[in-house]
Parts: sequence; C-alpha cells; structure tokens
Amino acid sequence: MSLKIALVQTDSLIGNVAANFSRIAEIITKIKSTLAVDLIIFSELSTTGYPSEDLLFRRDFITQANNALFDLANIAPEIGIVVGFPELSEGKLYNSAAVLSEGSISAIYRKQKLPNYGVFDENRYFSAGEKPCVFELKGQFFGLTICEDVWHSDIVQATKYAGAEILLTLNASPFYAGKRPKREALICSNAKLAQIPIVYVNAVGGQDELVFDGASFVTNSDGEIVFHAPEFEEHYAVIEFENSQPLLPPCPIKEKNDIATIYNALICGTRDYVRKNGFKGAILGLSGGIDSALVLAIAVDALGSENVEAVSLPSKYTLDMSNDDAQIQAQIMGVKYHRIPIEPAVKAFTEMLATTFENTPTDTTEENIQARCRGVVLMAMSNKQGKLLLTTGNKSEMSVGYATLYGDMCGGFAPIKDVLKLLVYELARYRNSLSQVIPERVLIRAPSAELSPNQKDSDSLPAYEILDPILARYVEQDQSADEIIAAGFSSTDVKRVISLVDRSEYKRRQSAVGIKVSERAFGRDRRYPITSGFRG
Repeated sequence: MSLKIALVQTDSLIGNVAANFSRIAEIITKIKSTLAVDLIIFSELSTTGYPSEDLLFRRDFITQANNALFDLANIAPEIGIVVGFPELSEGKLYNSAAVLSEGSISAIYRKQKLPNYGVFDENRYFSAGEKPCVFELKGQFFGLTICEDVWHSDIVQATKYAGAEILLTLNASPFYAGKRPKREALICSNAKLAQIPIVYVNAVGGQDELVFDGASFVTNSDGEIVFHAPEFEEHYAVIEFENSQPLLPPCPIKEKNDIATIYNALICGTRDYVRKNGFKGAILGLSGGIDSALVLAIAVDALGSENVEAVSLPSKYTLDMSNDDAQIQAQIMGVKYHRIPIEPAVKAFTEMLATTFENTPTDTTEENIQARCRGVVLMAMSNKQGKLLLTTGNKSEMSVGYATLYGDMCGGFAPIKDVLKLLVYELARYRNSLSQVIPERVLIRAPSAELSPNQKDSDSLPAYEILDPILARYVEQDQSADEIIAAGFSSTDVKRVISLVDRSEYKRRQSAVGIKVSERAFGRDRRYPITSGFRG
C-alpha cells in the first residue's frame, strides 16, 4: 500500500483567519493541481496562528476559525487534510486538529499535554484532551498528536497501541539556539521506542518575540530522520510511504552552524514583524558601534536596502572614526543615510534646565539628555515616514540597565535584545564572512556609548568576557549568587551584576519587544516583579 503525504510549513498571521484560510486554500489548490497526494498536513493552530493569546477569549474569533474550517473541507474533498484549529465544545476550548475528507470533518484530536512554562500559557486558554485519535485513510491508520504531546513517550505509545501505523504531529515549536537537535533527538527516540514513523510538521515565521523555524522532518520506525524541510521559510514537500514506512533512506547528519541559524532567525523575526504590522520599512540610529552595525545588516538582509534608512546623530563626544565608520557601512549596504548633529538640541535642553540644575554636579543626567535628544529625532523620522524604528540594544545592556529609558531605548522593535554582547561580535563576524559589510575597525575597537569624554563600556561594567557568563547563569539559568561564585567568578563582580539586573527590571518592562534566540529571554519568557524585596 502506497500513500503520498504533503508536509506544509506555513507562516500564519495571528488573528487574520481570512488571510490564513486563503493561504491554506491556495496551497491545497496548488498541491492538488501539480502533485498526486493522498494527505496534506498543516501545523498547529494553522487557521488562527500561534500563539493567539487572549484573542482566544473572544467568541467571534473562535467562530471565524470554525467557519473557515468547514469551508476548507470542500476545497479538495478527495484529499485528506489535517489542520490545527481552536475547537469550542460544550463550553470548553481545545487546541485541536481536524481531519477533513470527503467534504466533512471525519476526525478531531484534542491536545493532551498543555505546556505552561517558558513562553507557553496554554492552561490559560485550553482544556486538555484525554484520549488518542486514530483515523483511517485509504487503508492506512494514522495517529494524531499536537506539539507537546509528541515529546511524551507515553502518548506516542498510547497512540500506537490505539492502532496508529504512522504518527502525524502538528507543531508550533518556537526557535531558540540549540533547540532543534534536542527536539529531533527526543522525537526520534520516541519513534524508535514505539516503532512508529513520525511526520513532524512545524510552523514557520516571526510572531512578536517568537520565531518559528519550520525545519519539519520525517522519521522511520527506527527513529532515523529521512527528510528535513528548510529552516525559516514557507515550504511544502511530498513524502511517499509504502507499508507504513517512508520510501527514503536516512539523511546524513550535517554539522550545523549555530551562528548562521541565529542570524537567520533574527532576519526572519525582523522581516515578519515589519511586514505583518504594515510598516513601510525600518529606520535606525547608526552610531559607528558594533550593535547598530549588526542591526543595520540584519535590517537590510530582512527588508532590502531600499526599505531601510540609517541616521547618524553625533554629539560633541562622538569620535570622527565613529562618524566615518557609520557612513562607510551605510554606503556599503546601499541604504539612505542622514547625519543630524544633536548638539543644538542638547544645548537647548541644557539652557532650559540651567537654573534647575544650578549648583549640582554633572552626572549621568547630562549623558541621558543626549540619548533622549537622539530618541526624539529618530521617533520623529519614524512617525513621518511610517517606518519602524529599530532599537539597537543588546541583551547584556538590557540585563544591567546600561541604556537610557526614552533615549536609545526608543523604538518599536529590538532585533538583538536577546543577544549577549559577545554573541553580537560572533554574529557580526559571521555576516562579514558572507560579504564584508561591517568595517573591520568596528569589530576591534573598544565599545563606548560616547556620552562623555573618552568613555568606554568597561568604565561602568565588568569586561564582557566576565559579564556575559554571569548574565547567562543568573538570567538564563536562574543560578544564585553563591552558585555563580562557586563556579569561579569574583564575589564582587557577581554581586554587582546581580544588583544591576534586579534594579533594571523597570526599564526592561518598558523596552521594545525583541526576538527570542536564547533558551531564556526577557519578556514573556522571564517574568519578574518590578517592585520586589528579594535579593538574589
């Protein structure tokens, strides 16, 4: 018995059921007209997008999703279609998968394991299903699972015992660095344990801070991967099965470049945020430093140089080399470039505040005025042109509050918010390995905010070689001060860094959304109270 199964990884737009339905219908029609297939599988909640968050509390939204489902069943009644949708039944909402065939819904599976950790809040919205689902199509028996379910060997085995010969799993599994090998290893292990092939279909595209990497795959019953879909792009492929096994040999294991994968995730997240929110392009402040240099490269790779503008905003403390390097990169990348000195605005504010500040020493207040003047200019240009202002702060700065609220934190999206400083350099070098776009001097000079004479980041912070590993342990792994010190870090450095992190929560709560690329990102992934008496 031979069957052909199409795996479709789509980039849904949260909440726009009509657009998602149209895209699904378009793909079904195209596959139907060009390929002989028996079954087409889409990703988790493909009709609504994932995660739809509190839209799921709206009855009109759920009704739209269900109505679209019935319409979908009539597009290709001779082909089995599996799509994810939010199912409302007897007052309960389920994260479900529907099997459409012969113009009707022939089976429904309800997700059993509802993740409620990290970025996931499924217990807030959904009730859990309680039993496996097996359906028959052209003499073949298929089992269904949804995302978290397939990570649990007991559910995989229970579905096999219920009669499944091939397991289909619909997923919206967001990306973070290093997740794909973990995901594949666990699912391959469960396939081998249950002796059942698994067809894993994942969502793709950016949704606010989350990026879905696609990377759908198929295993045989020995837990060997026989097919890999590409990362970070919409894609469909047809896999033929005979006697319940895929007719493909195991794929050779390829060494993955994690830096390249992270860079592609940043491109995908930036492109989709700008595109899905209807901006005409992007604009950013280009300082001549490494962070803004990397963000410019990401923006151009995501949106095209014709849709990106760079603005240099020098002060009296800005070095000539910074101005030169900013202009050089803008020219290399072919973006529209502006140079707008901020000294007139700084002077105006200083004069306005002269009486109020009389007999007080100069401190970070004067530095922050400079940053806020830049923020005003950039926001004005963003408003006037309908382009999204990208902030250029990295995770190291966001962690310790080394950023000016309403200054360099101004903007609507922060591409490298979850990228530690040392990783910024790795990503920049990777991008230059593709083509030299960031001046070499930017990569080797000491980082500086250039808000006071001869200023360097190391004047205010431990060296990034010390800071970043402490942040990784404290922010991403929730280690205590004692644990970090026991790992060999200076007690002084550790206590200082932890104090800075804890005191800066109020800034982060007001910062722009940024792309999650680590296992633990600020925002929905790491939620701490602003007002807190706990000291770590």
